[in-house]
Amino acid sequence: MKKLILLILLGCTQLMYAQENLNFGRQKEIISPQTNTDGTFTFRLKAPNARKVEIQGDFLVSKPNTPPTQEMTLGTDSVWSYTSAVLPSELYSYSFIVDGLKIRDPNNVYLIRDVSSVVNVFLVGNGKADLYMVKDVPHGTVAKRWYQSAGLKTSRRLTVYTPPGYEASKGNYPVLYLLHGVGGDEEAWMQLGRASQILDNLIAAGKAKPMIVVMTNGHTSNAAAPGESSKGLYKPIMMTPDVFNGDMESYFKEIIDFTEKNYRTGKMQNDRAIAGLSMGGFHSLYISANYPKTFGYVGLFSPAILPPASAASPIYKDLDLKLEAQKKNGYNLYWIAIGKTDFLYKNVSEFRKKLDGMSFKYDYKESEGGHTWSNWRDYLSAFTPMLFK
Repeated sequence: MKKLILLILLGCTQLMYAQENLNFGRQKEIISPQTNTDGTFTFRLKAPNARKVEIQGDFLVSKPNTPPTQEMTLGTDSVWSYTSAVLPSELYSYSFIVDGLKIRDPNNVYLIRDVSSVVNVFLVGNGKADLYMVKDVPHGTVAKRWYQSAGLKTSRRLTVYTPPGYEASKGNYPVLYLLHGVGGDEEAWMQLGRASQILDNLIAAGKAKPMIVVMTNGHTSNAAAPGESSKGLYKPIMMTPDVFNGDMESYFKEIIDFTEKNYRTGKMQNDRAIAGLSMGGFHSLYISANYPKTFGYVGLFSPAILPPASAASPIYKDLDLKLEAQKKNGYNLYWIAIGKTDFLYKNVSEFRKKLDGMSFKYDYKESEGGHTWSNWRDYLSAFTPMLFK
């Protein structure tokens, strides 16, 4: 009898435990962000003890010299919420700020690292961001490759995109060398720039030629993205000691040599393009000027045309003479793009005056907005269809 009572008690306990788990699983689901039928988005965060909760996002209107934030409203069940305006098609990022502490949205698993910050992201389709989506089209291959830099005396990592059909084919492909900005690394164009999705979709639509894209790490003091090298798990910083010191430009030929040795590429000037954003635009300018017979296509996206940190480096000397040589040698496309409110707008305008004075032919695109990934994704989407024609 005692054994029977014990078994009944154990059974009841297990049943109660199972019911508790079941009830736990039935807690009210919090959806954030929620897509509303009118084109707005609602963000929610359960924070029972919070006194103030804000949302910070690139879809909000910012005030001068302050990050774009809005206060959220406390509702029932300790859930704070905020509903946006109608949002046009784009890839957006955001975070929550709870009593001054910035946190991620626990109900949104989609995250991207930007320098040393991690932000939530969401996509709004039915427009230009359709290019950023993974669609049911043939996909390219993305690989992480290490090459040995004799000049820097270390092995370094690249991200390489090969187009759909590359592995099964035998032909050669043109190459775009795609460079990141001061806060990025060899993962930036893949994560924040959606480069593989843009290339997959443009190639599938017949709007861009199949091409290899080599994405470099422009910080020569780092072998790879944070946590991906023998340097260990350090906190990444934006302004590394190597910024504008000439090393990236001086040893870029090693990257070209590695690519052409390990991939089936064309090896003529018109088989190569180079482009970059901000610091990468600065690098693209000087690399193409110092190797005037190497690239048939050059793209400067919001280029950081600033005084070099190491003016003594020969890579930065005699720019006018190098541009004259580049002009004389010839090229298919020299493309400059920048936003009207970009803090580098004046610098780019002065550079354009220099080119105009030299009768150096270039194409120019001026867009709305500033120094943002929204613009740089647009520029990549516009630039790649013009390549290798």
